[in-house]
Amino acid sequence: MNLSDKKILLTGGNGFLGSFVKERLIAHGANEENIFTPTAEELNLVVWENCQKAVNNQDIVIHLAAKVGGIGFNREKPGELFYDNALMGIQMIEAARQAGVEKLVAIGTICAYPNNPPVPFKEEDLWSGYPEETNAPYGLAKKMMLVQSQAYRDQYGFNSIYLLPTNLYGPRDNFDPKNSHVIPALIRKVSEAMESNSDHIDVWGTGSASREFLYAEDAAEGIVLATERYDKSDPVNLGTGREVTIKETVETICRLMDFQGEIRWDSTKPDGQPRRQLDTARAKEGFGFEARISFEDGLKKAIEWYREAGGERN
Repeated sequence: MNLSDKKILLTGGNGFLGSFVKERLIAHGANEENIFTPTAEELNLVVWENCQKAVNNQDIVIHLAAKVGGIGFNREKPGELFYDNALMGIQMIEAARQAGVEKLVAIGTICAYPNNPPVPFKEEDLWSGYPEETNAPYGLAKKMMLVQSQAYRDQYGFNSIYLLPTNLYGPRDNFDPKNSHVIPALIRKVSEAMESNSDHIDVWGTGSASREFLYAEDAAEGIVLATERYDKSDPVNLGTGREVTIKETVETICRLMDFQGEIRWDSTKPDGQPRRQLDTARAKEGFGFEARISFEDGLKKAIEWYREAGGERN
């Protein structure tokens, strides 16, 4: 698909991942004037009529908009996370179908996977069990877009694809401790400990759980490549294929930020899903995507941005 003459709706386009997707769309030839990125204040996509307005006269819809957060936020607001994400996804796909949109790119989540699938996670294991409990409402809400996408392709011939990015990180992330994910939360925690001359940081869990982290600009490149090149109903993982424990993640952040204090683990708090690592073969074969930024280089960029952002860091 040639993006140069396409009108593109990018929901969530003013957010963390969305800002990178917009840049990559332009790098791939899209006309910036043809990329529509409404804010949640302008068009709240939980409201059906706003979804209809958003898709009007669009050729491509890339649906990134979501209500998200870390383990604490998921435990505090499971109902909101299920309702808002399910409703946004269902309505956006239906509105796009009704409006005759050429292609919709639905962005799912690694939280859609069962709690303990074989590692590395393969797309065919998506339905082999129930998601990890703390993430289940969010993960299942986003997973319904896959069901809808495949059903709409079967019944209506609607071209909708579904991507599963792993845990994202990088510059422009959300560093608000109320709802940030693990890497920005840790960067902020270490920074504040250093500012206050604290001799330790407290971290949730045991450190034994593993995650796979994908640099946001790499994720954006994968999304744009899939928009251009992938037109199948099968879901596709976006990741690096590299697994890293939370303990190793914390220690690396401390080393890169030159924090010499103690790491204290609070084992009364949940670890979340035990392991996360994706099989990324389908993305490489389907549209030529491979992550390029190493974990340590990505962390350096995220830390540098946080330190330079000052008051913009939430």
